Amino acid sequence: MHSEFEDWNNGWYGLRLALRPAEIDRLLVLLQRLRQDPDQHFHIASDYTGSGGLGDIEVSVASQSEVDNMHLGGLAVAPDSTLPPAGH
Repeated sequence: MHSEFEDWNNGWYGLRLALRPAEIDRLLVLLQRLRQDPDQHFHIASDYTGSGGLGDIEVSVASQSEVDNMHLGGLAVAPDSTLPPAGH
């Protein structure tokens, strides 16, 4: 897994995560477990090499009282492209 933390120099930051196929499978398992046990959480953690950067991402189930401040986007596709059916 590789992460990049981007300072957009306007008060906002970006995070890029590049996962290997086996890591995608593991992430899906962990997300399914969160759905089954919403009191749980998991971490995506750094290897802490280098002089600094992104150290940890905690993933948990949002409570009903938490106000959303982000949303999920869709896949990046070129104009005039069609997505394959789900599961393919």
